[in-house]
Amino acid sequence: MRIAVVFDCLYPFTTGGGEKQYRQFAEEFVKGGHEVDYLTRRQWDGPDPDLDGVRARAIAPAYDLHDAEGVRLPVTALRFALDVFRHLVRHRDTYDAVIVSATPVLNVFAARAALLGSRTVLAVDWLEVWTRTQWLEYSGPVVGRVADALQHLAVRLSPLTLGHSQHTVDGLRANRVPREPVRSPGLISAVRDVTPRLETPEETEPMVLFVGRHIQDKQVDSLPPALAEAREDLPGLHAVISGEGPERDRVIRAAAEAGVTDAVEFPGFVEEAELHRLLAEASCLVNPSRREGYGLVVVEAASYGTPSVVIDHPTNASTELIEEGVNGFVARSAGAVDLAAAITRAVRGGDALRRTTRAWYEEAIRTRTIAKTAEGILRALENAREAHR
Repeated sequence: MRIAVVFDCLYPFTTGGGEKQYRQFAEEFVKGGHEVDYLTRRQWDGPDPDLDGVRARAIAPAYDLHDAEGVRLPVTALRFALDVFRHLVRHRDTYDAVIVSATPVLNVFAARAALLGSRTVLAVDWLEVWTRTQWLEYSGPVVGRVADALQHLAVRLSPLTLGHSQHTVDGLRANRVPREPVRSPGLISAVRDVTPRLETPEETEPMVLFVGRHIQDKQVDSLPPALAEAREDLPGLHAVISGEGPERDRVIRAAAEAGVTDAVEFPGFVEEAELHRLLAEASCLVNPSRREGYGLVVVEAASYGTPSVVIDHPTNASTELIEEGVNGFVARSAGAVDLAAAITRAVRGGDALRRTTRAWYEEAIRTRTIAKTAEGILRALENAREAHR
């Protein structure tokens, strides 16, 4: 088949879980003998690149997707949707299948309208499905209600839906998806060869690590007070809070207010080699996010034997990846006492917990890989093509 993957960001030009996911989907499709175009906005200089056999095509110019607070701009979502529509209308007979990300949701309407009446199979990939409350908090009372209504309609108009967590599948069902979604087994990449750290060197001070953007939903500012609380039992505990974002200054202030400035490093976004070092050396990864569509960083940490601490929240799908006491813990909330209790349990789990975390990962890479998910997507696309004939 000739397949188009549609997303407005492309790894490594922009980084994040969704970017990695769609890039890896495209690469797996190429490995399966298919031709793949990755339709996105321009994020590079010079001609469109060929990335491991995936043809990146800039169907939109370069522009910022978010405002200063990290919120997606409706105008840029509309611009990209119009560019998607124009490209697919001109090439409606070029592709056998199109996989369009529902982030942002206007992409769904653009692709649906452009391919209406064609024989091209359209699959809609849902990184997340938000509740009305989330939309109202994120976009305000007017835009939030419009976005919630558009999401509901987009789900209803999705001829083939893809979801990668039980949380997302449940959200699709709540929005009355017309056909049962294709639920993937997982999004784990087993390509990178890593050496897990299963024995902690003596006299090593424990370190907790955060990796990601500093935005409201990540609740990074909850980590300094939790660190202060945990240091009551673990005096040598310190933290590395990597990444950047609109909440960065707030997190730094939180560290000062909690009295742990000297126990926290803020290196910003780090190079991949440094990130791997931090993941290997951390006593545990802490991700206090209240919103995750999957939580791939939990898996990345586990590849090094590093357990994770996440929080219990209705919109946090990363809790599905945690087996209590095996590869980490789920804190009851992002409150300092609850988060500190989970951190303390993870640190005190020591090398025994690191060994069970690595064992969890070794089982996961046999059963929950992105390669298996790509195979399932290709089967679904082939079945849909047969039904159209």
